Amino acid sequence: MKVKPLGDLGVMAVNNRTEKDQPMTNSSNDIEALQSEAEDFRQTFAEVRDEIGKVIVGQERVVEATMTALFCGGNVLLEGVPGLGKTELVKAMSQVLDLKFRRIQFTPDLMPADIIGTNIMQTDEHGRYRFEFREGPIFTQLLLADEINRASPKTQSALLETMQEGTVTTGGYMHTLDQPFFVLATQNPLEQEGTYPLPEAQLDRFLFKVDVPFLSRDELNEVVSRTILKPVVEIHRLMNEARIMQLREVLAKVVVADPIRDFACRLVLATHPDSDFATEDVKRFVRWGASPRAAQALIKAARVRALSQGRAHVAFDDIRHFADEVLGHRALLNYDGQAENIVVTSLIQDCVTSLPEEAA
Repeated sequence: MKVKPLGDLGVMAVNNRTEKDQPMTNSSNDIEALQSEAEDFRQTFAEVRDEIGKVIVGQERVVEATMTALFCGGNVLLEGVPGLGKTELVKAMSQVLDLKFRRIQFTPDLMPADIIGTNIMQTDEHGRYRFEFREGPIFTQLLLADEINRASPKTQSALLETMQEGTVTTGGYMHTLDQPFFVLATQNPLEQEGTYPLPEAQLDRFLFKVDVPFLSRDELNEVVSRTILKPVVEIHRLMNEARIMQLREVLAKVVVADPIRDFACRLVLATHPDSDFATEDVKRFVRWGASPRAAQALIKAARVRALSQGRAHVAFDDIRHFADEVLGHRALLNYDGQAENIVVTSLIQDCVTSLPEEAA
């Protein structure tokens, strides 16, 4: 998105301002302040990313997406084979960001009360019985839901309210979790025996679904060198919860022009087979497209990416950047798509490349 210079008319307008034109000066100051906040966000984002990089080798895209979701206030579903550092990533983030961290190992016998907590009967000093709520491991700030698809749908549904509202309701009382609250769930794409596919309602509550690729030769050598042949690297705390919430407030100030907002909406509609913006492959292989949450996620993620590059406005490329992570798990294949093993992200990329920036 190009910004045109003011030119001679702009200079004359600035030089000829009077007292009644004071809002023009304030507007200029606001722009300078926002640009300063964007630059501060860029520096902070880079520092946190580099500090996490001391522990996590490679996986730049995964780290970027996870950090973006955290600043957006969203959740992430990581899909990858065991041993790629998914757990280490969450631990490193909790240390660098100084957030409370808990891990839940999801198993078939896990119950909702094992996650959110339960009411137990206690006696007071007078011998009278009363119920007391004992908090479960969900009462944290950074929650790792390891192998989430191994738990039953009943147990998985215990996370729905918390992932969307940041609250837990039990025994007729609603408990509010400390902010920021962030769920990072993992699942193994290879072992599907004894697992329960995540329902669409829960998938939609993940801002991103991120595929964690296997390491390259150089990266694998570096992992072995860091973990076996060299001393353990210490990482330092760079932020706290107050600082994170402060940076989240900057997101609302990032400018999203009407054509860019409409581009994000058209991109979401392009995943619906009955839409005018859908490609031929989407019409053939997709049963249902992304939800309105996807459009919101595209804008949120684009704002973080703009700020991470020191810009106070969103560009078209910012919308495209996280299209796979936002839309890939929200577009559902029909029978033909499943039978032909269609890769959803390839359909998303076709939508991204074929969709014009300017609306017809």
